[in-house]
Amino acid sequence: MLSDLWSFTLDFYAKPGVEHACLTLQASGGNVCALLCGVWLDQRGIAFNPRRAEEIRQLATPWHDEVVGPLRALRTQWKAAAATDVELSALRERLKVLELDAERELLVRLQRFVQDWPGVGAHASGVWLEALAGEAANKAPDALQVLRRVGEDAA
Repeated sequence: MLSDLWSFTLDFYAKPGVEHACLTLQASGGNVCALLCGVWLDQRGIAFNPRRAEEIRQLATPWHDEVVGPLRALRTQWKAAAATDVELSALRERLKVLELDAERELLVRLQRFVQDWPGVGAHASGVWLEALAGEAANKAPDALQVLRRVGEDAA
């Protein structure tokens, strides 16, 4: 039985090379939650549809920009100061948990949005992943290839 998107994400992210590839794509403007949703859709054999890929972006982008991104930016901003400030370090760790909770909520929303989409039976070859990568695919093609390869190996 296929796992839910959150469980899939935890398992997939732990695979060798995936974390680094995701962070590279994130630094290149990619939305990691949307990318992981793309790998999940590819593995589930969901029929690709460009309009639906755009709908995923329309759902994921505002949540990322208004919730996840600001939490990440603040956590990053505090990194240097937290190295020498115990109280700030503790707050930064709490912020990290909140950021992860926000990412999990986005993944839950994405799963709810796509859960009834029909499959085609066979696993796709990274078409969802590539479509959801956007410009990050051009800026970090090697990182995208890592996600594609690991996704195909795990299918």
